[in-house]
Amino acid sequence: MKTYEISRDKPKWLKAKIPKGDSYLEVKKSLREKGLFTVCEEAKCPNLSECWDAKTATIMILGDTCTRACKFCHVKTGNPKGFINHNEITDSSKMVDIMSLNYVVITSVDRDDLPDHGSSHFAAVVEEINRNHPNTKVEVLIPDFDAKPEFMHILARSNPFVIAQNIETVERLTHPVRDPRAGYQKTLDCLNFYKKNYPKISTKTSLMLGLGETMKEIHQTLEDLRAIDVDIVTFGQYLQPSKRHLSVEKFYTPEEFEELKRLSYRMGFRFVASGPMVRSSYKAADYLKFIENEN
Repeated sequence: MKTYEISRDKPKWLKAKIPKGDSYLEVKKSLREKGLFTVCEEAKCPNLSECWDAKTATIMILGDTCTRACKFCHVKTGNPKGFINHNEITDSSKMVDIMSLNYVVITSVDRDDLPDHGSSHFAAVVEEINRNHPNTKVEVLIPDFDAKPEFMHILARSNPFVIAQNIETVERLTHPVRDPRAGYQKTLDCLNFYKKNYPKISTKTSLMLGLGETMKEIHQTLEDLRAIDVDIVTFGQYLQPSKRHLSVEKFYTPEEFEELKRLSYRMGFRFVASGPMVRSSYKAADYLKFIENEN
């Protein structure tokens, strides 16, 4: 594969469109009036306009402070000391209504300070959306809940359409990249738990590229994911959020991302999103279209 080594400037294919248009501005105004915010805006996601136009958005719950400190992530870290904003349950449902969402992704920070790691609150949000918006599909991008079966059951019984948990990187780089409480095998075990116990719920994971992984390691990661029948995988370019975070070791070309997409389909993944600007929830609703066409 052709490679593109890191330089002072980002490659031209990493430039994103600025969100604009009457529809975008109207939705944003409605959300602000009710004090609601999407992860799409807060994370300055490059795909915001595309996803909003497709009636898809990502909502973050359980606050804005993560109890873990992964070296790639720009989210604030600390100890929320057990605080939960229970308004998130109804606010998330309101957001689905305001944005007329067909597909919503619910994600969160890690909450190791909570007895159940936030699983019951997560489930309550999913149940509220399912109850009020039965035609809206709910994908959850979840923490590992410390891989405790009793907590994972709580989440899965709320009946999300897709359960996603990100493996983030290859095994060798896991602990330089992720918090020590996270783990490569831990994520595999969680994804395997959901697939074995709730086979009708699709499973999903994502990898960031550009942290120093090799193609052989990427292949091995994909083999490990297929061994536990993960349905969906996404690939995106890692971008350094600040100087104190891990540096980018390589910018992958669009052609390399396409090659990884083809490889993943050959290996048996049901749906793959792969590209420099792809993020965990990018094209999430396209999986729904795939399922509908498959049936």
